[in-house]
Amino acid sequence: MSVSTHGLRVRRGPQVVRAAVELLSSMRFAIALLTIICIASIIGTVLKQHEPINNYINQFGPFWAEVFRAAKLDSIYSAWWFLLILAFLVISTSLCIARNTPRILSDLKTYKEGIRVQSLRAFGQRAETVLDETPDTAANRIGQLLATGGWKVKLQHRDGDGWMVAARAGGAHKLGYIAAHSAIVLVCIGGLLDGDLIVRAQTWFNGKSVYTGGGLIADVPPQHRLSPRNPTFRGNILVPEGAQSSVAILNQSDGVLLQDLPFSIELKKFIVDYYSTGMPKLFASEVVLHDRETGKQIPARIEVNHPASYKGIEIYQSSFDDGGSSVKLKAVPMAAAAKPFEVEGTIGGSSEITNGTDRLTLEYTALRVINVENFGESAGGAMTSGADVRKVDLHNSLESRLGAANKTNKPKVLRNIGPSVGYKLRDAAGQAREYQNYMVPVDTGDGQPVFLLGMRERPEEPFRYLRVPADEQGSMETFVRMRATLADDDARARAIDRYIVRATDPKRPELANQLRSSAARALALFAGAERAKTDAVSTGGWQAIAEFMEANIPEGERERAGAVLVRILNDVLFEVLNVSREKAGLAAMPSDEKTQTFLTQAVLAISDAHFYPAPVALMMTDFKQVQASVFQVARAPGKNIVYLGCLLLIIGIFAMLYVRERRLWVWLAKDDAHPRGTAATMAFSVNRKTMDSDREFEHLKEKLLAIRKDTAS
Repeated sequence: MSVSTHGLRVRRGPQVVRAAVELLSSMRFAIALLTIICIASIIGTVLKQHEPINNYINQFGPFWAEVFRAAKLDSIYSAWWFLLILAFLVISTSLCIARNTPRILSDLKTYKEGIRVQSLRAFGQRAETVLDETPDTAANRIGQLLATGGWKVKLQHRDGDGWMVAARAGGAHKLGYIAAHSAIVLVCIGGLLDGDLIVRAQTWFNGKSVYTGGGLIADVPPQHRLSPRNPTFRGNILVPEGAQSSVAILNQSDGVLLQDLPFSIELKKFIVDYYSTGMPKLFASEVVLHDRETGKQIPARIEVNHPASYKGIEIYQSSFDDGGSSVKLKAVPMAAAAKPFEVEGTIGGSSEITNGTDRLTLEYTALRVINVENFGESAGGAMTSGADVRKVDLHNSLESRLGAANKTNKPKVLRNIGPSVGYKLRDAAGQAREYQNYMVPVDTGDGQPVFLLGMRERPEEPFRYLRVPADEQGSMETFVRMRATLADDDARARAIDRYIVRATDPKRPELANQLRSSAARALALFAGAERAKTDAVSTGGWQAIAEFMEANIPEGERERAGAVLVRILNDVLFEVLNVSREKAGLAAMPSDEKTQTFLTQAVLAISDAHFYPAPVALMMTDFKQVQASVFQVARAPGKNIVYLGCLLLIIGIFAMLYVRERRLWVWLAKDDAHPRGTAATMAFSVNRKTMDSDREFEHLKEKLLAIRKDTAS
C-alpha cells in the first residue's frame, strides 16, 4: 500500500465544502503548513524577539521596524497567524492520520495470498525451480523456515492446484508513518499548550489586559495579573540578594502581564565564578521557597541546567543582574564653567543635576565589578574590538590557522581592568548619551596609566574612549589642575614668561618678543580662549591649531611651520603643568622621560576633551554591590507531550528509513514433467530496492529453493 497525498473525498455536500475538506486533510497541505512554520521559525531565530521598538528602529530603520511590528515578526511564536497555522497543522495532520491509519492497519493484516500465479512471473525479483518433494511437504518446510526467520507466514491450499506460501516482514515501516505523523501532532499540541495561546485566551475572554505603564509591581491593577492557578505560563522574575519576589513578568508584544506565583522566592546568596576571559563559568542561586498558603519554607540551589521544581512550576537560572547596587560618583569638570561635585545613587535609579541653566537627568544604568579585556597584539591596544580593515592580510590570516594544532592567530593577554560604572545623561528634550567610566587607571602598554572615559551616542555603537593620564598618586587631579590653569589668562601668561626665559637669550629681546607672540597665540588657540576664524568648528585643542594653520599659512610651508609650532606649544604646556602644581603647593615636575610621557598623554586628553559632549565626567569613587538573580519560571503541561512526540518522531523516522517492508510468495504445484517433483515459483517484493534486498533475495532462493547464485539460470 502506498500512502496517498490526496485528502478525504466527501461524496455529499457543496463542491466548495468537499474541496476544502479534501485540501485540509491532504498531505500536500500539511507539508505546505510545515514549510511555512519552518520559515517563520528561522525568522524568529534570526530576529531578536520581544525587543523594545527603539531597538528595531536603531537596527533596521523606522519603516522596517513598523513592518516587523505590523506583521508580528518581533513576537512570531505568540503571533495570531503563527498559532493559527499550528492549529491548522494539527487538524490537517490528524485528518491525514485518520484517513491512512485504517488502511495501514488493514494492510498489515493482509498477506495477499490470493495473488495469481501469472502475476508472480511479472515480478522483477523471481525464481523458478523443481523441488524433489511433494507440494504439501515443501509448503510446510518453507513456511517453517520463514517463520523461524522472523517472517509472518500464511499457507493457502488451492483445490487441485497446489499450495501458496505468503509471507511478510518489516511491517514496522508503515507503523513508522503513523508514529512520525502522530509526533507532529503531539509536538504542535504541546507547543500550543506551552505557548501564549492560553495566556492570550485570558486576555480575549477573561477580562485580562496587557499592562503598558510603569511604576511598582504592587501598584499594578488586578486586570493585568494572572491567577496562580493559570495552567500554563513562562516568565521572568528578578530577585535581589536578601529580598523576596512572587510575581513573574510575562513579556507580550505590546506590554507585559504579571503572573502571581503560589510561592515567593527569597534569594539568600548569589554565586558567580568567571573564566580567565571574564565570561561567567558558573552562576548559581541559593534560595528559599516560601509557600504562600502553608508558610512552608523549602531551601533549594538553582544552577544553569539544574532547575528547582515546586507545585508543578520549574524555576530555571536564566541570568544575573544588578540588584540595586549603590555608587558614589565624583564629577570631573570637562568644561570651563563646570564645577566639581559628588553624587550618590542606585543602579536603576536617577538623579537631577544642573549645568548652569541646563538641567540634566543622570540615569545610573550599570555597575560592572569585573572587566576583562585583551591587551595582546591582536587587540591592537586596549579597549578595541572588531577588525581593523587597514591590517587585513589574507596570507597571514590563513597561515595563522593552518599548520600545528596549537597555533593561534596571536596570543591573547587577558587582564581584569577593574570596576566600571555606566550611566546616561539625558537632556530636557529626552535625548541621552551613554557613558562608561572605569574606576581605576589602566596601563595600556606605553607605561602611562590612564583613566578610560567611554561614550557612545547610540546603543548599537561601540564606546569611544577619552584617555586621561593618572598622576603619581593614581588620580586625575594633576590633569584637572592643568586644564583649569590652561583656562586662566594670568596663569597662561606666567607659563609663557617662564618659557621665554628658558628658551631665549636675554641679549636678543626682539627674538623673545617674536617668540612670546607666537607662543601666546598658539596657547590661546589650544586653550580655546581664541578662535582661528569666526566659523571654526573646534573650540580648542590640536584641531584649533590645524584650523589656524590652514587659514594663515601657505600649504607648502605648513609642514615646517607645524613642526615648529608643535615644539613651542609642547614646551609652553610643560610650563603650564608646573604652574598648576605650584598653585597647588606642589614641587615642579622634572624634565625627564616619565614627565614627558605624562605630558604627552595629558596634552592629547586636553585636546580631545574639547569634543567631550558632557560638561562633567562622573568617576566612581566607591560602590556597594548588590547582586540579583534572574529566574525563568514556567508551568509547562505540554512538556511531557512534546517529549512523547519527540520519542515517536525518532521511532517513526528510524522505522521509515531503516526498516524495509518485504513480501514473499512461493507457489508450489505438481510438475507434469516430474511426477515425483514440485514446481516452485517464488517472487519477492520490497518497498525500497537496495543492495541489501538483492542479497536477501539470493539468500532466500538458496535457503528455500536450494538455488545457488552461481548455478541459477
